[in-house]
Amino acid sequence: MPKILIIDDEAAIRSALKEILEYESYEVKEAEDGPAGLRLAEKENFDLIFCDIKMPRMDGIEVLDALKGKGVDVPVVMITGHGSIETAVETLKKGAYDFIQKPLDLNRILVTVRNASDQRALTQETKTLRKKVNKALGSAIVGESEAISVVKKMIDTVAPTEARVLITGGNGSGKELVARQLHEKSLRSGGPFIEVNCAAIPSELIESELFGHEKGAFTSAIKLRQGKFELADGGTIFLDEIGDMAHAAQAKVLRALQENKITRVGGDRDMKVNVRVLAATNKDLRKEIAAGNFREDLYHRLSVIVIRVPSLNERKEDIPLLADHFLSIIAEEYGQPKKEISSGAMKALQELNWTGNVREFRNVMERLVILSGKSIDEKLVKMYAVPHFS
Repeated sequence: MPKILIIDDEAAIRSALKEILEYESYEVKEAEDGPAGLRLAEKENFDLIFCDIKMPRMDGIEVLDALKGKGVDVPVVMITGHGSIETAVETLKKGAYDFIQKPLDLNRILVTVRNASDQRALTQETKTLRKKVNKALGSAIVGESEAISVVKKMIDTVAPTEARVLITGGNGSGKELVARQLHEKSLRSGGPFIEVNCAAIPSELIESELFGHEKGAFTSAIKLRQGKFELADGGTIFLDEIGDMAHAAQAKVLRALQENKITRVGGDRDMKVNVRVLAATNKDLRKEIAAGNFREDLYHRLSVIVIRVPSLNERKEDIPLLADHFLSIIAEEYGQPKKEISSGAMKALQELNWTGNVREFRNVMERLVILSGKSIDEKLVKMYAVPHFS
């Protein structure tokens, strides 16, 4: 149900407008002046705001400016008297969606509300599509260095096969991108790609997450739940940070790889699954095996092919391409022109020690875009790129 805020110092106007909108099944909140309206707008999410222009303490233009300044992205319809049309037009230039005149007209109000709701829905859809496009752009492996070219060639060779792949490399180096590329270039690309972060799931829940559970299997199992292996049937499952997986779950994963069968927690029926398994880790699994933390038989099952993703420090010649790539994505996300970057700034970026790899680099580029003017220069890099120089 759309939620609307009315900001007006006249109780009669608020009451009349609220009655009209609630009759049409809108949820309505009221504020008797500008400051009260701003507090509500910051605290709650509204789909539309009606705001009177002439109010004591804080007029409608000041409220509109404050809303924009605080980043409240909601259509604002100004309410104006006959003598303030010029002021109403000024509010449109400042970003108001529309204005309506007093005395209030029922049909005019309802048409304005519907149009504003349609525009908001379209705006949200555009944002969603933009995120999807950026995600697709962001899934590309960017770089032409020898180190990353070896990885790309390996992906092209291995992807069309059914071979299990173990992807190794530091945090933020791009292991997930390699996994996604392996899926997208495989014969399973039309099927699901299901990612499981083994490090983020508590050990007592990992089996249920991977294999599902039957209703009543444990206290909180109030209904049957499919696990990630079932959801990935016909596609690919990506076990990220597999080095952190609990021993009990390792044994079940091994069985799933050996027999292509799983059993839900609390169940006694085997189910066939057809999935390709990709795994990734930032740990040295051979050391984990020696320490008794990881099963050697599972390691051998997973590592039919091993792809090592190089750190960013090993491929600094790719930094100009990565910078351009991220500047394009960030500009699209922020809805602003792409920032230029000076040769001195680029050289400074290449001199940094990137312990957080490509993930850290992307975050730094976004920080530089936010804090820069028309372009990014060397001084800005040295001030705000947090990593220390090598």
